[in-house]
Amino acid sequence: MGYIRAEEILPIEVIELIQQYVDGENIYIPRKSAHRQAWGTGTQIKQELLMRNQKIYKDYLAGSKTSELACKYYLSKKSIQRILKQMGE
Repeated sequence: MGYIRAEEILPIEVIELIQQYVDGENIYIPRKSAHRQAWGTGTQIKQELLMRNQKIYKDYLAGSKTSELACKYYLSKKSIQRILKQMGE
């Protein structure tokens, strides 16, 4: 994420007010609630995770143990168990 210099977009009065609280530090200004996007919007990560979880479940049904799946997919055993529980529902 890049940043924009405050002087380029804010009036000097607003900058001086902000400087009373934060002087020379980087701050994050969150989006308005109406403009927020859901997690994963704009990327394929949700689909990629679903496909990965389906492979994990398929491997489990084929006889792989949770410890083997954890090593294969670089996840903790607890994460594998959570995925198996979700996919089994």
